[in-house]
Amino acid sequence: MIYPYRFKPILAERVWGGDTLARYGKPIAPGQHIGESWEISDRDDAQSVLANGPLAGQTLHQLITRLGIRLLGTHCANASRFPLLVKLLDARERLSLQVHPPAAVAAQLGGEPKTEMWYILDAAPNAHLIAGLKHGVTRQQFENALRQHPSPLATLVHRFPVKTGNVLFVPSGRLHAVDAGLVIAEIQQNSDTTYRVYDWDRVGLDGKPRTLHIKESLASIDFSDFEPSLSRFPVVCEHFRADLLHLDAPHDDCCDGSSFHILCCVAGELEIAGERLRMGDFALLPAALGDYTIRPLAAGTKALKTTT
Repeated sequence: MIYPYRFKPILAERVWGGDTLARYGKPIAPGQHIGESWEISDRDDAQSVLANGPLAGQTLHQLITRLGIRLLGTHCANASRFPLLVKLLDARERLSLQVHPPAAVAAQLGGEPKTEMWYILDAAPNAHLIAGLKHGVTRQQFENALRQHPSPLATLVHRFPVKTGNVLFVPSGRLHAVDAGLVIAEIQQNSDTTYRVYDWDRVGLDGKPRTLHIKESLASIDFSDFEPSLSRFPVVCEHFRADLLHLDAPHDDCCDGSSFHILCCVAGELEIAGERLRMGDFALLPAALGDYTIRPLAAGTKALKTTT
């Protein structure tokens, strides 16, 4: 029962999505606007289903109920659900300007806190991210911009160029948006609370303007967060640690019982315990797995490794 787990992707249509994730092996039908592929999810409305091995067909939550700390590890001994949510994003168009609430604010608003990080799998020429505010922008300026039509919010936020291989840490409270032309691997707290501040005056897939959450956003935004920089590995916070492995040769590692490991192939191709991971593929290694070896199958292979 203890082996590398592979899950069926859960695809979500988004107005800003496209069909790029088909290149990463996701089953996208013609004409679909797939913005997100939920790769490892333990939520009531989105349960990952195991695709390989003797336990195939079970949900992630069923695995946790069955295996407990053998899957989660002692770091998460008291967790009733998988603590992280792992996705691929295809931003054919720019996402809304948004924020996730910090823990204290989320409790007041009835939402869930969400801290996350992004690893850029692919970036079009002149691709950008938006994170934080420009130096000196005040809350009053921001609120004034929200009242104007068209809104000048784009002139107040920090927008900067990015390329493949860049990584950005997005703590809860940080104003942000993914710009067009990016494919991103996202590691986040197990949360689905997003407050939209502004949606660039577009309509949703139903032809109607998407709901904004102005009051909740203003309560959540860190207005002292000016022009954050790109991050470096390891990315470490209270919820997860992410490392980038450069696999020029076989890499020996160990799930020692303290935490599960999540592996994502972000370049090349790799093999672990008979499972092949191509670019954009994920595997969940249970905490009780013990020693394992990652074998690169192509030059320049890299893997994103996440633990708690």
